[in-house]
Amino acid sequence: MSYTRLSAYRIMWLMVMFDLPTETPKQRKIYAQFRKQLLSNGFKMFQFSIYIRHCPSRETAQVYKRMLKNMVPEEGAIGVLEITDKQFEKIEIYIGKIHLDPPPAPRQLTLF
Repeated sequence: MSYTRLSAYRIMWLMVMFDLPTETPKQRKIYAQFRKQLLSNGFKMFQFSIYIRHCPSRETAQVYKRMLKNMVPEEGAIGVLEITDKQFEKIEIYIGKIHLDPPPAPRQLTLF
C-alpha cells in the first residue's frame, strides 16, 4: 500500500488575479457575482483584485482551476497562478514600512 505524504512541494496555492470592467451597473453586478463565487469557493482576498486559496494537493488545485475557467465573465481578464506551499512561504509582504509574514496555511488533519 502506498500513500503520498503531505509535503510543501505537493500542497498548492492558487492565486486568482482579475481585472473586470465596472463602468456600467451590469458590469458591476457581474464583478460582484464573480467575487462572491470566489469567496463561496474558499478563496480569500489577498489584495483588491487578487484572491488566494490553499489546496491540499495538485489534484485539488486542478479541480478549482477548471471551476475558475467556467466562471470567467464575457469581459475582463483573469489570471490563475499555481504555486507550491514551499514557494508561497517565501513571499514577502510590505505595507508601508511594516513587514508581514505570509498568511498561514490551514491546519490539516492527517489520518493513517
